Amino acid sequence: MNYLDFEKPIAELTELRDKMVQTAEKSGVDVSASLQEIEEKIATKRKEIYGALTPWQRVQVSRHPDRPYSLDYIKSLTDGNFVEFHGDRTVKDDKAMIGGLGMFNGRSVMFIGQQKGRNTKLRQYHNFGMPNPEGYRKALRLMKMAEKFGKPVVTFIDTPGAYPGLEAEERGQGEAIARNLLEMARLKVPVICIIIGEGASGGALGIGIGDRVLMLENSWYSVISPENCSTILWRSWDHKARAAEAMKLTADDMLAQGLVDGVIREPVGGAHTNWDEMFAIMRTELQRLLDEVTPLNANERVAQRIDKFCKMGVVIEN
Repeated sequence: MNYLDFEKPIAELTELRDKMVQTAEKSGVDVSASLQEIEEKIATKRKEIYGALTPWQRVQVSRHPDRPYSLDYIKSLTDGNFVEFHGDRTVKDDKAMIGGLGMFNGRSVMFIGQQKGRNTKLRQYHNFGMPNPEGYRKALRLMKMAEKFGKPVVTFIDTPGAYPGLEAEERGQGEAIARNLLEMARLKVPVICIIIGEGASGGALGIGIGDRVLMLENSWYSVISPENCSTILWRSWDHKARAAEAMKLTADDMLAQGLVDGVIREPVGGAHTNWDEMFAIMRTELQRLLDEVTPLNANERVAQRIDKFCKMGVVIEN
């Protein structure tokens, strides 16, 4: 288990527990009462710390290396019955964007998401979760396929942003994202978007237009990262915590501003501490969302989706 800086008290208690278990195994001494006491202290400390996280700490949790990624959620929700599709039929297959069909509670669903990697090799393979234009074009191809066959679309958003390289711009990064915004707004099938980690800039928006947009409790959603905001305003990353506070990028902030439709609570201590519980929560929430939007008439669904996004950021001048 990896621990963040502010989780140091939890790490110390966990280390003490592990040493006690090792000592008990060697000596044969019964330490069950002491172990129970330490477990209670760990649970209490975790609840205390995670009950008062700052915006910057939530950003750190959203990037936790042990946190479930898109493929982890998809494989769990489909019980491993997931068929991945590849390629945008124009340039290549972007490994930062994954997608395919899977059975979810007896219903065929098109799952699409940005994928990061667990180690250096996989991070490079998935381009650190930063899609190129062909990634967004692949996502759009799969969405249009889902529309053709009447399948709902579920997207998992977790990216530090679209890839900013020269070659991405040469192949039309901006146009690809803009095209997705247009096409997603008028898809006739249900579209559910869930931010599971980082939701940065147009990289997130490129698969973020849906009937329902939700955020996990320890995710963030903003036009720019706190570090880059700090760099622009103060010419240094040193003020990233201050920037995160001012940007109002947490799930609760986004919900209060009406920019997302709900917040999915995580297990105490974050999604990385209990994958099974997080997957069970996600399964329940996704079923509820699909049951909510599926009965709508296609034209009514599109009208409501467009109306929802058109109301965001409206300024009325006297």
